[in-house]
Amino acid sequence: MATEENNIAKAEEFKVLANEAFKDRKFSHAIELYTKAIELNSQSAVYYANRAFAHLRLEEYGSAILDATKAIEVDPKYSKGYYRRGAAHLGLGKFKEALKDFQQVKKMSPNDPDATKKLKECEKAVMKLKFEEAIAVPGSVKRPIAETIDFRSIGKGRNSSVPTEGAIAAVTVAVMAVVVMLLRTSKTTLVAAIVVVGLLLVLWAFWWNGYNTDVEPQYSGAKIEGDVITLDFVKKMMDDFKKQQCLHKRYAFQIVLQTKEMLQALPSLVDITVPNGKHFTVCGDVHGQFYDLMNIFELNGLPSEENPYLFNGDFVDRGSFSLEVILTLFAFKCMSPSAIYLARGNHESKSMNKIYGFEGEVRSKLNETFVELFAEVFCCLPLAHVINEKVFVVHGGLFSVDGVKLSDIRSINRFCEPPEEGLMCELLWSDPQPLPGRGPSKRGVGLSFGGDVTKRFLKENNLDLVVRSHEVKDEGYEIEHDGKLITVFSAPNYCDQMGNKGAFIRFEAPDLKPNIITFASVPHPDVKPMAYANNFLRMFS
Repeated sequence: MATEENNIAKAEEFKVLANEAFKDRKFSHAIELYTKAIELNSQSAVYYANRAFAHLRLEEYGSAILDATKAIEVDPKYSKGYYRRGAAHLGLGKFKEALKDFQQVKKMSPNDPDATKKLKECEKAVMKLKFEEAIAVPGSVKRPIAETIDFRSIGKGRNSSVPTEGAIAAVTVAVMAVVVMLLRTSKTTLVAAIVVVGLLLVLWAFWWNGYNTDVEPQYSGAKIEGDVITLDFVKKMMDDFKKQQCLHKRYAFQIVLQTKEMLQALPSLVDITVPNGKHFTVCGDVHGQFYDLMNIFELNGLPSEENPYLFNGDFVDRGSFSLEVILTLFAFKCMSPSAIYLARGNHESKSMNKIYGFEGEVRSKLNETFVELFAEVFCCLPLAHVINEKVFVVHGGLFSVDGVKLSDIRSINRFCEPPEEGLMCELLWSDPQPLPGRGPSKRGVGLSFGGDVTKRFLKENNLDLVVRSHEVKDEGYEIEHDGKLITVFSAPNYCDQMGNKGAFIRFEAPDLKPNIITFASVPHPDVKPMAYANNFLRMFS
């Protein structure tokens, strides 16, 4: 009996320490301490619910659901168990499951205004989902939005020196009149008339070109001359973004459409060749932290053929400057395709963008058409890269089965929203684990894989190293699986609250030894992360 009392008292001590770690935003350490408390006293619903909360902060929604469910099993009347599980379901976009949990919270705490508010937000989300399902036409093939956009017709200014339809018609009539005159005149007049026709046609072409390319005269931001995106334009655009100025929709359309054309021509697995004596930089998640992206370029130079980059997914969401990030990366891709490579992350998807802010940001800063257009372009992003046949780079991780070859990845039809299982899902969602073998995903999607899985994959494909992203790390990176796997994360002080460093990796050919550079966050304008996210999710962040 005394031993049991001692265990309970010791467990409480661990809980107090865990709560302090949580307040200091040391969520992984808090989980370790809550786990020690649970080992000493497995009948405390509070310990499980608190550990679930720490998992939520690390976006480990699968683990949060398991802990919250355990809290409910230990004490079915403990409302926080349902509350935590509902929040985890929301994080995964499982609105119907979340609604059931919040209905239970409301039932248990009918006078709790916070529970009432969250239930109403969840009900709205479910109603919206049902409406979208109702209006969807099964089996229909929708024309891509990209095919309906003519960016040259956008932003023509009526008060500038471009012609009106009436002026164009007048010039056309004049040209026709001169042609008729040619048929009735002498040779001398014929030469003069031909010259006049030529001048009229040149003027008409000049006017017509202006009609299709000019933007409003009051627009003073970055401009693309013709169809070529230059370094000068990209620099001007980035400077405008730093001042929180918007890019004209015409040029935004041009950048995104040209990027889509490039990306859809690429295979699902892209081979990258780094010549001997040259270097190559791999960056992890940026998550809409534009000013930290600018700092990366300050530290490591702008993307160019001599200074190429690979950004390894999760460009958007969470951070509230996601549009600036994606347009900058896309513009560099248009400027020089070999200067920058882009891989898909789990946040380059409709479901994540709807929840975590990118959709709302695009709708606020541009319009609904761009929401659909970005969704199409994200489906064109490659899933993985191989550098010099040695380094395999992927956003998430490896697979639920052995024997997956690079050729299997190349053959994936990626032009779709990410499925909930299979190779494509696992490439985007999986995480490494310290133990050998495979285990359930702490996120609730994909799986966890051990060092033995990593080593077998490398050996079977004659590779040396796996580089992946997908997880925030205190130092911006972590080396695991006996040095065979590196996680790199490039969003320092993630969501303005994690206090982590960011990192990127420079590889030097031919040996491709990873040189990891870490950096701290830089100031940004007073726009909070998740500013454009749905109301129901902001309430849990």
